[in-house]
Amino acid sequence: MVHALAPLVVRHTRRLPCPTGPAGDGAAAVRRFDAALMTAGFKLSAELIERLSGFAEPTVVETAVHTLATVREIVGDHVQHNVYFVDFPANVPDTLEFWMTCVAEALEDRDTRDATLDQLDAGVLDLLTLPSYGRYRHTYEEMLAAHDELIAAAGDRLTVLHLGADGDTEVTTLYLALAGSTTPLGEEHLRDLAALAEHGADGPQPAEMPVRENRAVVNHARLRVGAAPLLDTVTDVLRLACALADDGDVTLRQPTRFRALSRPHRRALLAGLDAVVAASPAKLSDVSAHEEAWKRLGERLHPHEYPHWPHAAEVFAVARGERRAPSFDSRVEELLGRGEVAAAADLLAAAAPGRLFRALDRLLRTAAEGKEREAVLAAVERAAPEVSGRVVLSVREHLQNRAGGSGGDRRVFVNREAKAWTAEDTRAPLEDAARERLIAVLDAETRRRLPSPGRLLIDPDVLDTALPLSGRAASAGFGVLPRGSVSPVEGELLRFFTYWRQARYTTDLDLSALVLDEDYGTVTWLSYTALTDVEGRHSGDITEAPDGASEFIDLRLGAVRGTFIVPQVYVFSGEGFDEVAEGFFGYMLREAEQKGRPFEPRTVRMKSDLRGPGKVALPLAFRRDDEGRWHAHWLHLYLRGAPSANRVEGHRVTISVVMRALLGRTHLTLRHLVGLMEESGAETTLWDGRTVPDGPVTYIGLERPDGLAPGSRVFTPENLRDLLPA
Repeated sequence: MVHALAPLVVRHTRRLPCPTGPAGDGAAAVRRFDAALMTAGFKLSAELIERLSGFAEPTVVETAVHTLATVREIVGDHVQHNVYFVDFPANVPDTLEFWMTCVAEALEDRDTRDATLDQLDAGVLDLLTLPSYGRYRHTYEEMLAAHDELIAAAGDRLTVLHLGADGDTEVTTLYLALAGSTTPLGEEHLRDLAALAEHGADGPQPAEMPVRENRAVVNHARLRVGAAPLLDTVTDVLRLACALADDGDVTLRQPTRFRALSRPHRRALLAGLDAVVAASPAKLSDVSAHEEAWKRLGERLHPHEYPHWPHAAEVFAVARGERRAPSFDSRVEELLGRGEVAAAADLLAAAAPGRLFRALDRLLRTAAEGKEREAVLAAVERAAPEVSGRVVLSVREHLQNRAGGSGGDRRVFVNREAKAWTAEDTRAPLEDAARERLIAVLDAETRRRLPSPGRLLIDPDVLDTALPLSGRAASAGFGVLPRGSVSPVEGELLRFFTYWRQARYTTDLDLSALVLDEDYGTVTWLSYTALTDVEGRHSGDITEAPDGASEFIDLRLGAVRGTFIVPQVYVFSGEGFDEVAEGFFGYMLREAEQKGRPFEPRTVRMKSDLRGPGKVALPLAFRRDDEGRWHAHWLHLYLRGAPSANRVEGHRVTISVVMRALLGRTHLTLRHLVGLMEESGAETTLWDGRTVPDGPVTYIGLERPDGLAPGSRVFTPENLRDLLPA
């Protein structure tokens, strides 16, 4: 089982669990392993090379086979990336010229000639009816033969794999980190947590599981292997019941259709409810928040059949209104309805500090000037030590974006599924003095909680990475940073790619790139309707993907006439991003003289899964600053779009509005945390990319350097959530 979980360790930590096997001389096999890794842009650390060389060759070979498969999938090299135009990016025709060629070929085909003539007579031509449009006209091997080998360049990516502990230790450590995460996890991380929780059901458990959705996933996994669930609220039981249902929503935001439950599962849920309520009857007040869900669940659990668990029956009595248990929220709303803002703030501070912080903006706007507003501020100061670090930082970020008045600005909203929309900001402004006082309180609280880092070694490129306040603010993948992050982009050629494989129905996804000026106005675009421009080339439209399909856009950064480049993926027809068997987006950077295939794994800088609602995906955007340098701005957004036939021409205005609203917002970044550490006396050194200090350090960067001293703590994008104060 540990062997099967090793790929999770590599993917999440960039560490290779130390294998077990007979000693021997595996040096030659290790050199071959390292060389094969480098073709995918990975490399073994010096320490890992030394350790693996001491194993017999069969052990090294087995390790290499599994690891190579894992890293190739990480960067998207596990599939064949073909292109419509075999020479891409060379010899891409003008769009109209290409379409006319497809029409001419259709007229030469006796099977399609008459239908094509009828369309031409009507004045409307469907490109999808042309036999040579949208389908590969050559094999993958023929495409490879048309391209020269990639010439190595100093700027090629090289991700180092480091030596890990034994498999059991690495798997357990990863499980504890994910289960005990202080931030909600993304979809991929939750799937991995489920697998790890099954393996670790009988082993160590995290001291706390503060994110309730994570706890629901762990409890579901524990039930699958016959272990008792870990429950401490009635809502934990409801979330577990949702996890047991097909397509159930453990976040409780969407109704769950509960299925018939097995007797062991019914007993586990009712026993858990009974124990929770028996230990703390006050927790019945949480039932009314989800009373309809409890009623539906009661129909499946049949609590009347288990009289020896009377406290469980009380939960359903409250849901049916047969027993009164006013919710905490209703008590707060009652006070606010009477205009008693100070009393509401005091109640929240005493009983639910986290809810106080989440309601802070509303309370400040509602409170009258003078004593009432002072009472709200004082309540926040009293409650701050009891609020989770993630909430403290989230409110800090919120407050820094509430400077000034509303002024008719647009607000951008992003839900948990990364679906985005904008609306006019109609909120009254917050008083500057109150806002600045609160920011000082929150910064002091964060500074107090940050552990002493000792000597800090910082990669300067990581400083503008947004704090990972939620795992849902980033897509799963490689080289991905949280929404709101900014990272430098260095290279001559920027190449986007998307890949998809349909599950059941013919599916057409379209890759496009929109170029905007400094005022977010349209300059040009590249898409299947605009294959060429001075900026670059499109690889051609593929309209079905039973065995997988890829599209590319090649951009010469020096030729871009605008300020922003916004790559997008559209659902033109068929399955959505949440329905395809597989779908991902990414970008590569290379120099012009490197040549190579359309897809070269060692030039991949980022690859992210396409899994979200809506018909338009906006993974990230690129912005040129006043000095001509390019930076990536991470978006991870999905727009609703039209039911079908989405294309860039129809979404230019919407994308412009979303871009203006989102890039006008300032995010809390690692620069903020590092600054607070320095104020607390931390000694900081900016890493030059070459030498590392002799002694142990706390390193924060995009990738772990080789050669750090034993005892060093390392924070990279894979575990930045662990840097947030508890």
